[in-house]
Amino acid sequence: MEEQTKENRIKPNAAKALGLALKDGSAVTRASFVFMGFGHISRGQFVKGALYFLAQTAFLLFMIFFGWQYIAHLFSGNLGTRLSGEVWNENLQIFEKVRGDNSFLILLYGVVSLVLVGFFLVIWVMNITSSYENDLRIRRGEPVLSLKEDLHILLNEKFHLPLLTVPFLGLIIFTVMPLVFMVLIAFTNYDYAHMPPGKLFDWVGFANFQTLFSLSGGSSGFALVFLRVLAWTFVWAFFATFTNYFLGMIIALLINKKGIKFKGLWRTLFVIAIAVPQFVTLLLMQKILDGDGILNKILGTNILWLSDVRNFSLLPRLMIILVNIWIGVPYTLLMCSGILLNIPADYYEAARIDGASPVRIFISITLPYMLFVTTPYLITQFVGNINNFNVIWLLTGGGPVDNLYYGGGSQAQSTDLLVTWLYRLTTQVNPRYNVASVIGIVIFVICAVLSLITFNQTSAAKSEGEFQ
Repeated sequence: MEEQTKENRIKPNAAKALGLALKDGSAVTRASFVFMGFGHISRGQFVKGALYFLAQTAFLLFMIFFGWQYIAHLFSGNLGTRLSGEVWNENLQIFEKVRGDNSFLILLYGVVSLVLVGFFLVIWVMNITSSYENDLRIRRGEPVLSLKEDLHILLNEKFHLPLLTVPFLGLIIFTVMPLVFMVLIAFTNYDYAHMPPGKLFDWVGFANFQTLFSLSGGSSGFALVFLRVLAWTFVWAFFATFTNYFLGMIIALLINKKGIKFKGLWRTLFVIAIAVPQFVTLLLMQKILDGDGILNKILGTNILWLSDVRNFSLLPRLMIILVNIWIGVPYTLLMCSGILLNIPADYYEAARIDGASPVRIFISITLPYMLFVTTPYLITQFVGNINNFNVIWLLTGGGPVDNLYYGGGSQAQSTDLLVTWLYRLTTQVNPRYNVASVIGIVIFVICAVLSLITFNQTSAAKSEGEFQ
């Protein structure tokens, strides 16, 4: 019973597993701390032990001949010292190209090496805990599992491991590693003046964060631009989310109302509007609202719908929100139509018997039910609108340019969101990847915090499966 208790204790916590293996494990298990697979090979599990041994050998060769130098650079305080260029060869009387360090590759390979170190540590722990489990089996008088039995367990009780391995690796390679790389870029001076391989960039600590957030000193102009872009990002996300939501709900209520004819026709028309690709609609609206566009031709005016900088570019911002309503309401309408049909009719009947007005019925029954069901959708839409690149970029390109309000060398323009500003900082003539990375971190923190806090405070999360 005591041995069985110890076996159960090693499963939930890797640190306890290592401690138990070191304290109570056999000699071969302790040897597995240094020579991976030794505990398995000594007990006849040759294939399993050989795989652990090959993993250790491959990792050590990788670290000796490649990985250690890049990890050392990450913690040495510099990302390269030798510049690429040309050196005069006196003997040959020619200039020879000299290949120097590449800060970008040093940082990238350093991140890859650290991730591989993490993977190796996981395999190392698995090697030790597996050998210790063999110890427990032997002490209980049970035979060590054969290769066939191990495969049977892996493909049955532990089938989730091979099933999720590929998606997990994809998550690490295509999501986690780029995020880590972007975060590290935020602590360097990687910009147009430090572009490898001709130039090197280096660690600068929190200098980029100070540039973006400090309201004192020479960076105050940049910091004020950041606050203005951040404020407009929240204003845009709020109106883009809730105008579409409530207008779509109201139109859905009108279509579903008794006495309205051709309900199927109205819904079909909105489906047709959705069928047109969004970027096509946005480009068409950009041409219509251009200074020389169709709308001004029809009205006989010369209004700068998308490029008027007066009143802090109020008109272009208003037009962006209106165009977003045009392309966004059909989605909300169709979603709300389905939800409205599922509201129990008894609620409405009881409210009418009590003498409730249509407005009171909407406020007390329809709206709470809709919010209960669609709160996760609203959170997703709000976060999505914070990162809504297409609408802004295809309509105005982030413009118009207002250097009096968005100066300071920030390259920001009047209708830029944080995400379009980030894009501009990385694609213009003089890119500033370091500051763009800081903005990327800010966007991630804002979206993550808003999503987690807001959703956890809603009735949809607290009373899942209920409606009261």
